[in-house]
Amino acid sequence: VQLQASGGGLVRPGGSLRLSCAASGSIFSVNTMGWYRQAPGKQRELVARMSSAGSTNYADSVKGRFTISRDNAKNTVYLQMGSLKPEDTAVYYCHYYSDYLGNSWGQGTLVTVSS
Repeated sequence: VQLQASGGGLVRPGGSLRLSCAASGSIFSVNTMGWYRQAPGKQRELVARMSSAGSTNYADSVKGRFTISRDNAKNTVYLQMGSLKPEDTAVYYCHYYSDYLGNSWGQGTLVTVSS
């Protein structure tokens, strides 16, 4: 599975940004897609994920500010980020998981929150 992410960039605190990630290749109908992030000097952490059935998980630090959604027909997952904080600065990685193929990762897109 290949993952192509887009939408990162520089945004001021309190601003919004939307990330997109399109999956291609051997896509199975039952899967989970989501986003992880890694800040400098820190471990990669889950931000949000969504199953093909629609169930979601969010990191506590982003609940109420970020919303994950997906378009199964386009094999695309989105992350709408709002009320951004400097501590949201990180490289955001798109993630795909299926029982048949395991984990796949995108190349990462940098989100910088700074005034």
